[in-house]
Amino acid sequence: MSVCPAQPASGFVNEDRLSRRLTAMAAIGATAQGGVNRQALTREDALAQRLLIEWGAELGLSPCTDPAGNLFLRLPGLDADAAPVLSGSHLDSQPTGGKLDGVYGVLAALEAVQAIVATGVTPHRPIEIVAWMNEEGSRYAPGMMGSAAFTGARPLPAILAVTDAAGISVAQALADVRRLLPEIPQRKLGLPVAAYVEAHIEQGPELEQHGDTIGVVTGIQGKRTFRVQVLGAAAHAGTSRRAERKDAMLAATGMIQALAHALHDPEDIVKFTVGRYLASPNAPSVVASEVVFSIDLRHPDSTRLKALGDQIAPICQASAAPCDVHVEELSRADSLEFPPAMRDRVRRAAARLGLRHRDILSTAGHDARYLHPHSPSAMIFVPSHLGLTHCETEYTAPADLAAGARVLADVLNELANPG
Repeated sequence: MSVCPAQPASGFVNEDRLSRRLTAMAAIGATAQGGVNRQALTREDALAQRLLIEWGAELGLSPCTDPAGNLFLRLPGLDADAAPVLSGSHLDSQPTGGKLDGVYGVLAALEAVQAIVATGVTPHRPIEIVAWMNEEGSRYAPGMMGSAAFTGARPLPAILAVTDAAGISVAQALADVRRLLPEIPQRKLGLPVAAYVEAHIEQGPELEQHGDTIGVVTGIQGKRTFRVQVLGAAAHAGTSRRAERKDAMLAATGMIQALAHALHDPEDIVKFTVGRYLASPNAPSVVASEVVFSIDLRHPDSTRLKALGDQIAPICQASAAPCDVHVEELSRADSLEFPPAMRDRVRRAAARLGLRHRDILSTAGHDARYLHPHSPSAMIFVPSHLGLTHCETEYTAPADLAAGARVLADVLNELANPG
């Protein structure tokens, strides 16, 4: 039987320590403009994982990994066989990312576990900190590969076969990362989890605009992603006649404009984005023979998301001539709602700490999406200044970051000590 500590775990959260760790982690892959470029399965990603392992070792946390490259740090519980409570996020970033997206959730979990250790009471269940592999999807698409593999939502062989722009596979990059890490045990994918809680910056302006410190995340809006390949034929820019050309560039831009028109939403609920556009041979005096572009489509209503996404291939086909087009759906995820009981835990913890809080829907995707059907899950948001994220000016006040870690510490301690 576990014993209640004299002081709640939240009382041992240290704002300065959390800030120092975030600053140290931001130095790995730091950009000239004050952001971070630490893409998945790069040397920088490996160095970040190594630093996390070192910090965990100082607390007596044992590290392990799995075939998908997810990293876990384990705090033992009184019942060694009990399913652990899991908390974390990711260490990888966008090419011009900020210092907090993802990494805050990992280091908030580390801070929460250190606070729980400081109570002097061993939890009944083990608690594990996790850094999921490739959440961002900037180097390897689609994102959230590690959590999807862990929960069985995507087959591991298909994930390992994905290549980046340089032709390097996930399997090859994963092997490179492992060579830079200390020897740690590897366990199988998909072990039981008692509960999962992910802390994250909001990545939107709502909390700041309302003067609230904690977002009790109600759920995550749905998302579909596509890869569109337009195939034409290379030709001389000066000698080829318009009627003879198969200009992949013009066909692709026509598709994008047609999609933007068809998916236009005056209420701005539909989110349609073409974030990647690659042309070949990418020479000034050559008609483009191939264009590959991405589509990111989001909507909180799963039925509406399906109807919108199902229009994409027919619209591309209608705008393709005289080129050919291949549309591949990379991922599909319906909107979800986190369990009321888990949301209540976050709400109660925030209230006990006297923190202003509100319910909020996540319009960005997170690894909690894949943990949700695997185990009871919840998310905790803290404010993002001006709602800026996926950019080098991303910022959250240290006091707000610490507040989120305090809520997380009490929620994790409660989950690890049922009854």
